[in-house]
Amino acid sequence: MKPQDTIKMQKNLPGSAAGRQRQDAAYEHLLAAFAASSAEPPAQRWHYLEAAHVLGQNRFTLHWRAHWHMLRYARQLDDAFETRGQLARLALTVVGHVVRRLPQGNTGRAIVPALQSMVPSAPVRERIAQAMAAVAPQSAEALAQRQAPPSVRQG
Repeated sequence: MKPQDTIKMQKNLPGSAAGRQRQDAAYEHLLAAFAASSAEPPAQRWHYLEAAHVLGQNRFTLHWRAHWHMLRYARQLDDAFETRGQLARLALTVVGHVVRRLPQGNTGRAIVPALQSMVPSAPVRERIAQAMAAVAPQSAEALAQRQAPPSVRQG
């Protein structure tokens, strides 16, 4: 996924009910992947939460939840700097949505400026692409092929 595709996708998702449902599903996919990644090093696990933040920051509930999960993870790691940063970002989330000032692509971590738009890192973009692919509507042909009896399926 190219950097500009991430921002374009983020801006275009919630335009319809189907877009919001896909955004919700991809967001939940990222949180489930984070939960399942407990054996990975913290630096790798943060990418799931950052991707969820980028994907959901244009909708208040998803944005708030991303920071809430980041706060919980920072506390689990006993990372005081990140914990303070996430507490501040929870407050900024409310203000940002009220005044409609949300920096596109910002990954939501305390280690990045809260109001700076950015291009997410390659690992974050990759996790977004994986989540979107995992919840992509399948073509009628692919669904029919999967539902066909094994003797009819093409190998």
